[in-house]
Amino acid sequence: MRLSIAITAFAATLLLAGCSEEQQAVMPPPFALTQEAMGRYCGMNVLEHAGPKGQIILEQVPEAIWFSSARDTLAFTMLPEEPKEIAAIYVSDMSKAHSWEEPGAENWVDARQAFFVIGSVQRGGMGAEEAVPFSKETDARAFATQHGGQVVGFNDMPKDYILGGGTETPAEDSLLDTDDTDQKGHDHG
Repeated sequence: MRLSIAITAFAATLLLAGCSEEQQAVMPPPFALTQEAMGRYCGMNVLEHAGPKGQIILEQVPEAIWFSSARDTLAFTMLPEEPKEIAAIYVSDMSKAHSWEEPGAENWVDARQAFFVIGSVQRGGMGAEEAVPFSKETDARAFATQHGGQVVGFNDMPKDYILGGGTETPAEDSLLDTDDTDQKGHDHG
């Protein structure tokens, strides 16, 4: 009897391990950022913008949807009119970024695992407030100490911060924010 229980428990453990490996295998890898990447909300080349970027891969679409900021990437997940069959959400890993101007073409972090700094003086892709992503919490805290803001996880992200608290879409919100003094007056390295 004990052998039967032990075998059943072992089989259940293998089954659960297989399920978690299967879930990880289902998540497609990130795409490398190229000159062809156009922002979903701004319609501009993503590489033309400083700061962290993002990409979302849908379950039935074998291409990335690109975003000129991490904030716009998160907005996509919150807007009711956008597709919900999301296979992966990646944002620039600022823990590995070369600089604010060049966050990197291949250093991505799963947005659901990232640590975000919100409310900092740094401005994102279209000069709007940014949710600056890091793979390491210590890096996020150091950034917040230097540039202001607070550290939050994906599940704790304030919807009002991402969507602007109003009825504007991320692109409209970005276009309405014309104050670019922070982009010129601060060291972004």
